[in-house]
Amino acid sequence: MTPTLIQSAYLVAAILFILGLRNLSSPKTAVTGNFQAAVGMLIAIVATLADASVVSYGVIMAGIVVGALAGSVLALRIEMTAMPQMVALLNGFGGAASALVASAEIFGSDTTGTTLEGIVPIAIVISVLIGSITLTGSLVAFSKLQELIGGAAIRYPGQQFVNGALGLSMLGVAALVVMNTGNLDAFYALVGISLVLGVVLVIPIGGADMPVVISLLNSCSGIAACATGFVLDNSTLVVSGSLVGASGLILTQIMCVAMNRSIGNVIFGAFGSAGQTGKSSGEVQEQGNVISYTAEDAAVIFSSAQTVIVVPGYGMAVAQAQHAVRDLTDTLGEKGIDVKFAIHPVAGRMPGHMNVLLAEADVPYDQLIEMDEINPLFPETDVALVIGANDVVNPSARDDKGSPIYGMPILNVDSAEHVFVIKRSMNPGFAGIQNPLFFKDNTMMIFGDAKKVVMSLAEAVRKY
Repeated sequence: MTPTLIQSAYLVAAILFILGLRNLSSPKTAVTGNFQAAVGMLIAIVATLADASVVSYGVIMAGIVVGALAGSVLALRIEMTAMPQMVALLNGFGGAASALVASAEIFGSDTTGTTLEGIVPIAIVISVLIGSITLTGSLVAFSKLQELIGGAAIRYPGQQFVNGALGLSMLGVAALVVMNTGNLDAFYALVGISLVLGVVLVIPIGGADMPVVISLLNSCSGIAACATGFVLDNSTLVVSGSLVGASGLILTQIMCVAMNRSIGNVIFGAFGSAGQTGKSSGEVQEQGNVISYTAEDAAVIFSSAQTVIVVPGYGMAVAQAQHAVRDLTDTLGEKGIDVKFAIHPVAGRMPGHMNVLLAEADVPYDQLIEMDEINPLFPETDVALVIGANDVVNPSARDDKGSPIYGMPILNVDSAEHVFVIKRSMNPGFAGIQNPLFFKDNTMMIFGDAKKVVMSLAEAVRKY
């Protein structure tokens, strides 16, 4: 394949990436967008393999086979509730791949005695630096989400000083590598400091901020890939990496706005640390009494309602209750009850988590309403059904200036005439903050597994 044909193929691939990204912005066109992006990637891969600079197809095929097998096993075994962990790992692997490819250029030039010139040394350093931080940062995020380590922020005296010293050291060593790519000692130091920095930057971030962290690390993996594209002089990698990096940053900013926080505050604010966990369990009883209902009791109110808003949360994902929820809402719809879903931007543990789960259950897209559009409807709503959500419906974010989440936009479910909350227990959510909503007079708690409760509720509603 001639260089002109290869570059033309890259151009087509880049156009498909952009079209795919555009269509992925809407649930109605997301499938088409995904297909367009996949076709673009296939074209880019074929064009790359046809490049005369490829010297070993055997190694490439071996890598494809190993990667495909590993990916297939993970895709088949992973549960929907573990998708945030999966995304975190994929971000880390993406960063590691970029760093390894860029590192290979360093070692290759050292072996052949060639000199890396122009923008290449800078691109190598950026790729290794960001890729290494993304790798270890993503592994820490995975460990927190998988509960291998605690989800709370980990703080220690002098933490900011240590982070700052590491950051300055990394920049100094990076400058040495740029000036002399043959200085392997400096290169090893750059890799080591970057790996450590990835760990120390993420461990102070609490579990409630993990959706933002995952989005930010996704952006970092894209930036690392973009830098690697400059190292390899591959325009498709530059374009695709730029798109991932930019879209990840935009999504991160959107999520920060949804939490009324800045990116800097997320990274350095340590929200969710032990010292900011809000009211302890011992103070829970001081907030009032909890009204406990059964599914059969709740069915009476549901059957007499005209409007219902369902608020899904991570608890729905854990219980795999999305199909049961779809069955319940279909039953309510058959009785002429208007049903909508309220989607908070940071509900669940990764961006778009609730949308993915509800799409899996074939919930119609037009029933999924974003926070800004659904909030004015709560005062006119007969029943709000909260399923496993905690922090995104916590009125403390609106009413309590002493709360760690004060200022974070929430779903105003407490404005509905009746509020039903399905939870396993009164334990706080992932942020470790108790929720006064549970003690309000118009709130009824239904304790139990979300899937079983929703199934019982649907069955009881059918009888009325």
